[in-house]
Amino acid sequence: MAAGAADQPIPGNGDPISEEEALRRIRLTDDPSAQYYAAWWLGRNRSSHPEAVPLLQEALRQRRPRDPGAGVEENAVARNAARALGKLGVPARAAIPDLLATLEDDDHGLREAAAHALGDLQAVDAVEPLRRRLASGPAVAGAQQPGTPRLQEPCEALLEALGQIGVAEPAVLAVIEPFVVHERPLIRSAACRALLQLTAEPRWGDQLVALLQHQQLHVRRAALMDLGAAGWREALEPIAATLAENSLKLIALRGLVEQPGRESGSAGAVPDAATVAVLDVMDALL
Repeated sequence: MAAGAADQPIPGNGDPISEEEALRRIRLTDDPSAQYYAAWWLGRNRSSHPEAVPLLQEALRQRRPRDPGAGVEENAVARNAARALGKLGVPARAAIPDLLATLEDDDHGLREAAAHALGDLQAVDAVEPLRRRLASGPAVAGAQQPGTPRLQEPCEALLEALGQIGVAEPAVLAVIEPFVVHERPLIRSAACRALLQLTAEPRWGDQLVALLQHQQLHVRRAALMDLGAAGWREALEPIAATLAENSLKLIALRGLVEQPGRESGSAGAVPDAATVAVLDVMDALL
Protein backbone atom coordinates (compact mmCIF):
# COMPACT_ATOMS: atom_id res chain seq x y z
CA MET A 1 0.00 0.00 0.00
CA ALA A 2 1.31 3.46 -0.90
CA ALA A 3 2.50 5.65 1.95
CA GLY A 4 -0.34 7.59 3.49
CA ALA A 5 -3.04 5.57 1.72
CA ALA A 6 -4.30 4.11 4.99
CA ASP A 7 -4.67 7.61 6.42
CA GLN A 8 -7.12 8.77 3.75
CA PRO A 9 -10.61 9.33 5.14
CA ILE A 10 -13.17 6.70 4.16
CA PRO A 11 -16.74 7.91 3.65
CA GLY A 12 -19.49 5.97 5.37
CA ASN A 13 -19.65 2.51 3.84
CA GLY A 14 -23.18 3.07 2.63
CA ASP A 15 -22.42 6.40 0.92
CA PRO A 16 -22.13 6.71 -2.89
CA ILE A 17 -18.54 6.16 -4.01
CA SER A 18 -16.55 6.14 -7.23
CA GLU A 19 -14.97 3.16 -8.96
CA GLU A 20 -11.54 4.40 -7.86
CA GLU A 21 -12.72 4.50 -4.25
CA ALA A 22 -14.22 1.01 -4.51
CA LEU A 23 -10.92 -0.35 -5.82
CA ARG A 24 -9.07 1.39 -3.00
CA ARG A 25 -11.40 0.00 -0.35
CA ILE A 26 -11.24 -3.58 -1.54
CA ARG A 27 -7.47 -3.50 -0.95
CA LEU A 28 -8.02 -2.69 2.73
CA THR A 29 -7.60 -6.20 4.10
CA ASP A 30 -7.69 -4.88 7.67
CA ASP A 31 -11.15 -3.33 7.13
CA PRO A 32 -13.68 -6.01 6.12
CA SER A 33 -16.59 -3.58 6.28
CA ALA A 34 -14.95 -1.39 3.63
CA GLN A 35 -14.10 -4.44 1.52
CA TYR A 36 -17.61 -5.80 1.84
CA TYR A 37 -19.18 -2.65 0.43
CA ALA A 38 -16.49 -2.29 -2.23
CA ALA A 39 -17.06 -5.83 -3.53
CA TRP A 40 -20.80 -5.18 -3.68
CA TRP A 41 -20.19 -1.89 -5.53
CA LEU A 42 -17.91 -3.45 -8.15
CA GLY A 43 -20.48 -6.13 -8.92
CA ARG A 44 -23.52 -3.89 -8.77
CA ASN A 45 -21.95 -1.40 -11.16
CA ARG A 46 -20.48 -4.05 -13.49
CA SER A 47 -17.00 -2.61 -13.17
CA SER A 48 -14.86 -3.09 -16.29
CA HIS A 49 -11.66 -1.82 -14.65
CA PRO A 50 -8.76 -4.21 -15.36
CA GLU A 51 -7.99 -4.47 -11.65
CA ALA A 52 -11.54 -5.36 -10.59
CA VAL A 53 -11.40 -9.09 -11.29
CA PRO A 54 -7.92 -9.70 -9.77
CA LEU A 55 -8.85 -7.77 -6.63
CA LEU A 56 -12.14 -9.62 -6.29
CA GLN A 57 -10.24 -12.90 -6.69
CA GLU A 58 -7.97 -11.89 -3.82
CA ALA A 59 -11.00 -10.99 -1.70
CA LEU A 60 -12.62 -14.33 -2.59
CA ARG A 61 -9.58 -16.16 -1.22
CA GLN A 62 -9.86 -14.37 2.12
CA ARG A 63 -11.05 -16.51 4.98
CA ARG A 64 -11.53 -15.04 8.42
CA PRO A 65 -13.24 -16.10 11.64
CA ARG A 66 -16.28 -14.18 12.80
CA ASP A 67 -15.33 -10.82 14.29
CA PRO A 68 -18.36 -9.11 15.88
CA GLY A 69 -16.37 -5.90 16.24
CA ALA A 70 -15.85 -5.68 12.49
CA GLY A 71 -19.58 -5.51 11.81
CA VAL A 72 -19.29 -8.14 9.07
CA GLU A 73 -20.19 -11.82 9.25
CA GLU A 74 -17.66 -14.61 8.88
CA ASN A 75 -16.39 -14.79 5.27
CA ALA A 76 -18.87 -12.10 4.19
CA VAL A 77 -16.23 -10.34 2.08
CA ALA A 78 -15.48 -13.55 0.19
CA ARG A 79 -19.18 -14.13 -0.38
CA ASN A 80 -19.68 -10.64 -1.79
CA ALA A 81 -16.61 -11.09 -3.97
CA ALA A 82 -18.07 -14.30 -5.41
CA ARG A 83 -21.39 -12.60 -6.11
CA ALA A 84 -19.63 -9.68 -7.77
CA LEU A 85 -17.55 -11.93 -10.01
CA GLY A 86 -20.72 -13.56 -11.24
CA LYS A 87 -21.98 -10.16 -12.40
CA LEU A 88 -18.85 -9.11 -14.33
CA GLY A 89 -19.32 -11.40 -17.30
CA VAL A 90 -16.56 -12.52 -19.67
CA PRO A 91 -13.61 -10.85 -17.84
CA ALA A 92 -14.55 -12.73 -14.67
CA ARG A 93 -14.21 -16.10 -16.38
CA ALA A 94 -10.58 -15.87 -15.32
CA ALA A 95 -11.87 -16.41 -11.78
CA ILE A 96 -13.67 -19.70 -12.56
CA PRO A 97 -10.89 -21.85 -11.02
CA ASP A 98 -11.14 -19.82 -7.80
CA LEU A 99 -14.92 -20.18 -7.79
CA LEU A 100 -14.63 -23.92 -8.37
CA ALA A 101 -12.28 -24.16 -5.39
CA THR A 102 -14.74 -22.11 -3.32
CA LEU A 103 -17.50 -24.54 -4.26
CA GLU A 104 -15.65 -27.08 -2.09
CA ASP A 105 -15.40 -24.75 0.94
CA ASP A 106 -16.83 -25.83 4.31
CA ASP A 107 -18.76 -22.55 4.51
CA HIS A 108 -22.33 -23.19 3.28
CA GLY A 109 -22.84 -19.54 2.35
CA LEU A 110 -19.63 -19.45 0.32
CA ARG A 111 -20.64 -22.56 -1.60
CA GLU A 112 -23.98 -20.93 -2.31
CA ALA A 113 -22.39 -17.69 -3.57
CA ALA A 114 -19.89 -19.62 -5.69
CA ALA A 115 -22.67 -21.71 -7.25
CA HIS A 116 -24.63 -18.59 -8.18
CA ALA A 117 -21.53 -17.01 -9.73
CA LEU A 118 -20.62 -20.14 -11.71
CA GLY A 119 -24.17 -20.24 -13.04
CA ASP A 120 -24.05 -16.55 -13.98
CA LEU A 121 -20.76 -17.16 -15.83
CA GLN A 122 -22.17 -20.31 -17.49
CA ALA A 123 -19.05 -22.18 -16.44
CA VAL A 124 -19.24 -25.56 -18.16
CA ASP A 125 -16.33 -26.79 -16.00
CA ALA A 126 -18.65 -26.45 -13.00
CA VAL A 127 -21.25 -28.94 -14.23
CA GLU A 128 -19.62 -32.03 -12.76
CA PRO A 129 -18.78 -30.44 -9.35
CA LEU A 130 -22.33 -29.09 -9.10
CA ARG A 131 -23.83 -32.41 -10.12
CA ARG A 132 -21.64 -34.24 -7.62
CA ARG A 133 -22.79 -32.06 -4.71
CA LEU A 134 -26.42 -32.89 -5.54
CA ALA A 135 -25.88 -36.56 -6.37
CA SER A 136 -26.91 -37.83 -2.92
CA GLY A 137 -30.38 -36.48 -3.59
CA PRO A 138 -33.09 -34.91 -1.41
CA ALA A 139 -32.52 -37.39 1.41
CA VAL A 140 -28.89 -36.34 1.97
CA ALA A 141 -27.87 -33.17 0.08
CA GLY A 142 -31.42 -31.89 0.53
CA ALA A 143 -31.77 -32.85 4.19
CA GLN A 144 -32.06 -30.18 6.84
CA GLN A 145 -29.02 -29.54 9.01
CA PRO A 146 -29.71 -30.19 12.70
CA GLY A 147 -30.48 -27.01 14.61
CA THR A 148 -30.67 -24.75 11.54
CA PRO A 149 -33.09 -24.18 8.65
CA ARG A 150 -30.27 -24.73 6.17
CA LEU A 151 -30.03 -27.85 4.09
CA GLN A 152 -26.86 -29.90 3.93
CA GLU A 153 -26.11 -28.30 0.56
CA PRO A 154 -27.28 -24.97 -0.92
CA CYS A 155 -29.54 -26.97 -3.22
CA GLU A 156 -31.48 -24.03 -4.62
CA ALA A 157 -28.31 -22.32 -5.86
CA LEU A 158 -26.79 -25.57 -7.17
CA LEU A 159 -29.93 -26.44 -9.13
CA GLU A 160 -30.29 -22.96 -10.58
CA ALA A 161 -26.65 -22.96 -11.66
CA LEU A 162 -27.05 -26.22 -13.58
CA GLY A 163 -30.04 -24.75 -15.39
CA GLN A 164 -28.17 -21.57 -16.26
CA ILE A 165 -25.10 -23.36 -17.56
CA GLY A 166 -27.30 -25.33 -19.91
CA VAL A 167 -25.61 -28.73 -20.25
CA ALA A 168 -28.56 -31.08 -20.72
CA GLU A 169 -26.73 -34.38 -20.35
CA PRO A 170 -28.69 -37.38 -19.03
CA ALA A 171 -26.55 -37.50 -15.86
CA VAL A 172 -27.38 -33.86 -15.13
CA LEU A 173 -31.11 -34.31 -15.69
CA ALA A 174 -31.09 -37.45 -13.56
CA VAL A 175 -29.59 -35.65 -10.57
CA ILE A 176 -32.01 -32.71 -10.81
CA GLU A 177 -35.28 -34.57 -11.25
CA PRO A 178 -35.54 -36.09 -7.73
CA PHE A 179 -35.62 -32.55 -6.30
CA VAL A 180 -38.96 -31.76 -7.98
CA VAL A 181 -40.60 -33.65 -5.10
CA HIS A 182 -38.53 -32.06 -2.32
CA GLU A 183 -40.54 -31.09 0.75
CA ARG A 184 -39.59 -27.43 0.36
CA PRO A 185 -41.45 -25.60 -2.42
CA LEU A 186 -38.50 -23.30 -3.18
CA ILE A 187 -36.35 -26.33 -3.96
CA ARG A 188 -39.10 -27.80 -6.12
CA SER A 189 -39.33 -24.49 -7.94
CA ALA A 190 -35.57 -24.34 -8.56
CA ALA A 191 -35.53 -27.92 -9.84
CA CYS A 192 -38.45 -27.31 -12.21
CA ARG A 193 -36.81 -24.12 -13.45
CA ALA A 194 -33.56 -25.96 -14.21
CA LEU A 195 -35.35 -28.80 -15.98
CA LEU A 196 -37.46 -26.35 -18.00
CA GLN A 197 -34.31 -24.51 -19.06
CA LEU A 198 -32.54 -27.74 -20.01
CA THR A 199 -35.38 -29.62 -21.70
CA ALA A 200 -38.12 -27.08 -22.56
CA GLU A 201 -40.65 -29.76 -21.53
CA PRO A 202 -43.99 -28.12 -20.67
CA ARG A 203 -44.57 -30.35 -17.64
CA TRP A 204 -41.88 -28.47 -15.72
CA GLY A 205 -43.40 -25.13 -16.67
CA ASP A 206 -46.81 -26.39 -15.59
CA GLN A 207 -45.44 -27.25 -12.15
CA LEU A 208 -43.99 -23.76 -11.81
CA VAL A 209 -47.33 -22.24 -12.80
CA ALA A 210 -49.00 -24.36 -10.12
CA LEU A 211 -46.64 -22.83 -7.55
CA LEU A 212 -47.98 -19.39 -8.50
CA GLN A 213 -51.11 -20.42 -6.58
CA HIS A 214 -49.20 -21.37 -3.42
CA GLN A 215 -50.60 -19.93 -0.21
CA GLN A 216 -47.24 -18.46 0.82
CA LEU A 217 -46.20 -15.22 -0.87
CA HIS A 218 -42.48 -16.00 -0.85
CA VAL A 219 -43.16 -19.18 -2.85
CA ARG A 220 -45.25 -17.29 -5.41
CA ARG A 221 -42.44 -14.75 -5.70
CA ALA A 222 -39.87 -17.49 -6.30
CA ALA A 223 -42.02 -19.15 -8.95
CA LEU A 224 -42.42 -15.81 -10.71
CA MET A 225 -38.66 -15.32 -10.85
CA ASP A 226 -38.07 -18.89 -11.97
CA LEU A 227 -40.58 -18.65 -14.82
CA GLY A 228 -38.98 -15.39 -15.91
CA ALA A 229 -35.49 -16.88 -15.76
CA ALA A 230 -36.64 -19.82 -17.88
CA GLY A 231 -38.35 -17.50 -20.37
CA TRP A 232 -41.46 -19.70 -20.55
CA ARG A 233 -43.96 -17.55 -22.44
CA GLU A 234 -46.83 -19.96 -21.90
CA ALA A 235 -46.88 -18.53 -18.36
CA LEU A 236 -47.73 -15.00 -19.52
CA GLU A 237 -51.33 -14.92 -18.27
CA PRO A 238 -50.66 -16.82 -15.01
CA ILE A 239 -47.80 -14.44 -14.22
CA ALA A 240 -50.02 -11.41 -14.80
CA ALA A 241 -52.72 -12.89 -12.54
CA THR A 242 -50.43 -13.91 -9.67
CA LEU A 243 -51.17 -12.44 -6.25
CA ALA A 244 -47.80 -10.71 -5.88
CA GLU A 245 -46.23 -7.31 -6.34
CA ASN A 246 -46.46 -5.80 -9.82
CA SER A 247 -42.76 -4.95 -9.61
CA LEU A 248 -41.92 -8.67 -9.40
CA LYS A 249 -44.35 -9.53 -12.16
CA LEU A 250 -42.59 -6.98 -14.37
CA ILE A 251 -39.20 -8.55 -13.65
CA ALA A 252 -40.57 -11.97 -14.56
CA LEU A 253 -42.21 -10.66 -17.72
CA ARG A 254 -39.00 -8.93 -18.74
CA GLY A 255 -37.37 -12.35 -18.51
CA LEU A 256 -39.89 -13.68 -21.03
CA VAL A 257 -38.78 -10.98 -23.46
CA GLU A 258 -35.04 -11.02 -22.84
CA GLN A 259 -34.17 -14.70 -22.98
CA PRO A 260 -31.40 -15.54 -25.50
CA GLY A 261 -32.65 -16.21 -28.98
CA ARG A 262 -35.74 -14.01 -28.75
CA GLU A 263 -36.25 -11.97 -31.90
CA SER A 264 -36.69 -8.81 -29.84
CA GLY A 265 -33.15 -9.18 -28.52
CA SER A 266 -31.56 -8.58 -31.93
CA ALA A 267 -30.65 -5.07 -32.97
CA GLY A 268 -33.24 -3.68 -35.36
CA ALA A 269 -35.46 -6.78 -35.13
CA VAL A 270 -39.21 -6.38 -35.28
CA PRO A 271 -40.83 -7.91 -32.17
CA ASP A 272 -42.95 -10.98 -32.91
CA ALA A 273 -46.57 -11.29 -31.85
CA ALA A 274 -45.67 -13.17 -28.65
CA THR A 275 -43.22 -10.46 -27.63
CA VAL A 276 -45.78 -7.76 -28.32
CA ALA A 277 -48.26 -9.63 -26.11
CA VAL A 278 -45.75 -9.67 -23.24
CA LEU A 279 -44.99 -5.98 -23.70
CA ASP A 280 -48.72 -5.16 -23.67
CA VAL A 281 -49.13 -6.94 -20.33
CA MET A 282 -46.12 -5.10 -18.96
CA ASP A 283 -47.61 -1.77 -20.04
CA ALA A 284 -50.88 -2.66 -18.30
CA LEU A 285 -49.03 -3.34 -15.05
CA LEU A 286 -47.13 -0.04 -15.06
